[in-house]
Amino acid sequence: MSAPAPSSLAIVDAEPLPRQDEVLTPAALAFVAELHRRFTPRRDELLARRGERRAEIARTSTLDFLPETAAIRADDSWKVAPAPAALNDRRVEITGPTDRKMTINALNSGARVWLADFEDASAPTWENVVLGQLNLMDAYNRSIDFTDPRSGKAYALKPAEELATVVTRPRGWHLDERHLQLDGTPVPGALVDFGLYFFHNAQRLIDLGKGPYFYLPKTESHLEARLWNDIFVFAQDELGIPQGTVRATVLIETITAAYEMEEILYELRDHASGLNAGRWDYLFSIVKNFRDGGAKFVLPDRNAVTMTAPFMRAYTELLVRTCHKRGAHAIGGMAAFIPSRRDAEVNKVAFEKVKADKDREANDGFDGSWVAHPDLVPIAMASFDAVLGEKPNQKERLREDVSVAAGDLIAIDTLHAKPTYEGLRNAVAVGIRYIEAWLRGMGAVAIFNLMEDAATAEISRSQIWQWINADVVFENGEHATADLARKVAAEELAAIRAEIGEETFAAGQWQEAHDLLLQVSLDQDYADFLTLPAYERLR
Repeated sequence: MSAPAPSSLAIVDAEPLPRQDEVLTPAALAFVAELHRRFTPRRDELLARRGERRAEIARTSTLDFLPETAAIRADDSWKVAPAPAALNDRRVEITGPTDRKMTINALNSGARVWLADFEDASAPTWENVVLGQLNLMDAYNRSIDFTDPRSGKAYALKPAEELATVVTRPRGWHLDERHLQLDGTPVPGALVDFGLYFFHNAQRLIDLGKGPYFYLPKTESHLEARLWNDIFVFAQDELGIPQGTVRATVLIETITAAYEMEEILYELRDHASGLNAGRWDYLFSIVKNFRDGGAKFVLPDRNAVTMTAPFMRAYTELLVRTCHKRGAHAIGGMAAFIPSRRDAEVNKVAFEKVKADKDREANDGFDGSWVAHPDLVPIAMASFDAVLGEKPNQKERLREDVSVAAGDLIAIDTLHAKPTYEGLRNAVAVGIRYIEAWLRGMGAVAIFNLMEDAATAEISRSQIWQWINADVVFENGEHATADLARKVAAEELAAIRAEIGEETFAAGQWQEAHDLLLQVSLDQDYADFLTLPAYERLR
């Protein structure tokens, strides 16, 4: 008797989208289903392991490099695979979601790389998930164009040799895709995003002289990197793609991953191309993991935590040293400023800050860095051109002068800045504005001249939570309390209503955003990710 055919993926509770059949083909869905069958059980085990590790941090209030992997760190002989030509020069990378207009603008931006984002810059509506894939397929076929319905402006791709190389970022391991299920179980969003993209584009990208390249977000351990490596090996074998074609850059945006950088590169060494320093998620991870560690782990206002803070310097310099020791690219953090069309003085001050930030990264040994807006590409490019010249990178700078002890990475109390009342107000203001846009399907949002994404909301609500639970006293004498947060949130909601008018306010999801921010900021049971309860409200 023959074995029963495996179950197929079901599309659940989703309105049909134009051209979705080009993305959700039977063969593509079968590939994603097989990824789910093989790898989701390990994903589930690793998520449980995160909880166990967090409990250990709560007990000890410390972290250290892993004794069990000391031999990997001590072995100077191994390196990651050489970078493919399309990823050898990464001096400026632009980030953004995969909507049609952004796809064209990012590819045309002059940046060497576009981080095509299904993660923090994209609210995971069914439309964004499916049509984002379609936009990338159309871009590779050069069948993509866009006309802005409001301005009438038309957008089209530049010649192929002028386009950025795409590095796609799937969702983190913690998020499921409720609209794709196998036997009633949702498929991890990471496997949906990776699987559909790889299935449709791997061979097409090879034919274009590039390849399927990925950014891996929210990684917390080398075991999670090992899971990704096994997925890459399986996917390449399954579709007849040569082993080692995939390249992955891992975001070191969790405090636990900062202690396992070498091990993460080692697990992915046949597929690794670099590490990236992601600032807001990194700070969010510090708060999340050390939230019961007392006053010495209390962060000041987010804007007071610059990359020159001693514990942030330790993190970034260790990242550069680790990458270059192993032949990998070190990619710097985000310049999130959005230029103003109305205020030249604001732009002048901000551009000077962006330049100083990118100069510092280039001089520290980074091989490239991120920007959020095309107008920032020339500024970042100039900083790296000044250091690199004609060289594609500076991986030969081994930074052997860098020495980072385990305690340096969590020396939060080396900062003299303190939380302020204005910092609380800003966290509430940004949190409400971002969550409201996210609930309407927008993941990348310009707020107060900065491009904000989900990491922004995470650090905002985490700081509110931490300051209340640490009984912080602000400079005006007020204690951080739940009642104070509610008062500030009510004032902010009223200010938004007055600013945008009753009709626009009623058409938005402002009250729901206000309520959700307070829920995740005030609940004693700290939610691991804001996007988990938010996803339940996303329609």
